[in-house]
Amino acid sequence: MKPLERPLRADARRNRQQIVEAAREAFMIDGIGVSLDEIARRAGVGPGTVHRHFPTKKQLYDAIVALHLDELRREAQAALDGGDKDRGFFPYLTGLVGRAGPEQDVTEALAAAGVEPGPGAQQAAAELRDVLGALLSAAQESGVVRSDVNAEDVRAVVVAALAAQRYRGDDGRIADLILGCLRP
Repeated sequence: MKPLERPLRADARRNRQQIVEAAREAFMIDGIGVSLDEIARRAGVGPGTVHRHFPTKKQLYDAIVALHLDELRREAQAALDGGDKDRGFFPYLTGLVGRAGPEQDVTEALAAAGVEPGPGAQQAAAELRDVLGALLSAAQESGVVRSDVNAEDVRAVVVAALAAQRYRGDDGRIADLILGCLRP
């Protein structure tokens, strides 16, 4: 049985958040090879503080991916909870594709480096899948998304839209064309 973890003090929570944000920015700008000491410097904390929160770089990677996935989940939940549930689906996907650039690059770089998602990222991914499933169901019930589409189809279409947008480097037109295949 795992011992109960005490909640972090306010200053420790703040330090942890600063470290994650600094690491996220550092990885987007300088790549995943940036040192923990450089991340500590950017976060305004000592190297020991980084190592206390994240004994390994893999744990820091996991925290960054989990944070990104949690942000996507919150946005999907907001689209689901919005006043016009049936219309939230496409704006969410369009926004997701439109801003995926640097965040997606970091996630892909981690995967290419053989970094497997840790428990935090796995939990965040599961929660995101649940909300996206509910968002898809709401859109299908309202008739704005084809009834024969499932969550894996949506994921594949989003990946295709991301790839096409990178290839074209346009303002989102190609992504809109690809996402349009989900409409009845």
